[in-house]
Amino acid sequence: MLGFGYKQSHADHTMFIKGGAGKIAVLIVYVDDIIMTGNDVNEILNLKSSLAQEFEIKNLGSLRYFLGMKVARSDRGIFISQRKYILDLLEETGMLGCRPADSPIEANHHLSGNGGGCTDKERYQRLVGRLIYLAHTRPDVTYAVSVVSQFMHDPRASHLDAVYRILRYLKSAPGKGILFSNHGHLRLETFTDADWAGSVDDRRSTSGYCTFIGGNLVTWRSKKQSVVARSSAEAEYRAMAHGVCELLWLQTVLRDLGITDNGPMKLYCDNKAAINIAHNPVQYDRTKHREIDRHFIKEKLSAGLICMPFVRSEDQLAGIFTKGLGSKSFHPIVFKLGLIDIFAPT
Repeated sequence: MLGFGYKQSHADHTMFIKGGAGKIAVLIVYVDDIIMTGNDVNEILNLKSSLAQEFEIKNLGSLRYFLGMKVARSDRGIFISQRKYILDLLEETGMLGCRPADSPIEANHHLSGNGGGCTDKERYQRLVGRLIYLAHTRPDVTYAVSVVSQFMHDPRASHLDAVYRILRYLKSAPGKGILFSNHGHLRLETFTDADWAGSVDDRRSTSGYCTFIGGNLVTWRSKKQSVVARSSAEAEYRAMAHGVCELLWLQTVLRDLGITDNGPMKLYCDNKAAINIAHNPVQYDRTKHREIDRHFIKEKLSAGLICMPFVRSEDQLAGIFTKGLGSKSFHPIVFKLGLIDIFAPT
């Protein structure tokens, strides 16, 4: 991968894919920053030459730093982190000397809209906005950030305390990031989970998923569901539908990059009732949104695009995106997600 800079007033980020005879060069643009990669050196050089004729660009060499993200390479693979971003954030908030926390949010927390006295709304929104960007490389804080972001319109003292707990957790390992290694395959897999009726305010469930390509974590999400689920199976089923959509999107991206399929994509779920509903053609519920999800998932199963292995709850990696976990459950999942700290003393 190569880093570039160029002058243009366009603010959107775009991906361009150029291919010929299996040769592909990929260009990712954000404002005046560019990442270029591909599977053919000549194709990359041709694209660089074409860009230089149209724009004033500067070749920054191998990618090392991009939009606050640090890229490091070793024999183990490619490591991405936001260590400097975290340290700057801790310094700005006066938290560099704070006592570290062992998890980003309390297990079985009960944060709600009625969270005590008011707090500085502008400061709260600024801090949460910084944390949202940090979640691009720190899936371990994704759920906690998702929770505190729900109170941006009217933050209270308890919500700000939850934000400071996230900062205290980041203090414990600011150099933690994602390692991308060669595991000898390019299988697509996703783990999906849901916390049924977890929201104290409206009893909506939280969906979560994490997706792997070749054993490497590439996408993840934690989001409150848009409607109230009447059973845990319904909440899990809706989370499964989100996971299937993510798998199909990644499959399309891989095909555009010239990477062929490697068997059916796996969707891991720890709810046997939801898995049975997916395989059973009997209509369990006449609710329209539930019916659409059921037909959508059944269609992909029948086509052989996906399969749904059962996974035990203790091995459910997506659980970290749906609820607060104790340190004994939290840290093993973080390790399995591929998060390491190359800056930690050995």
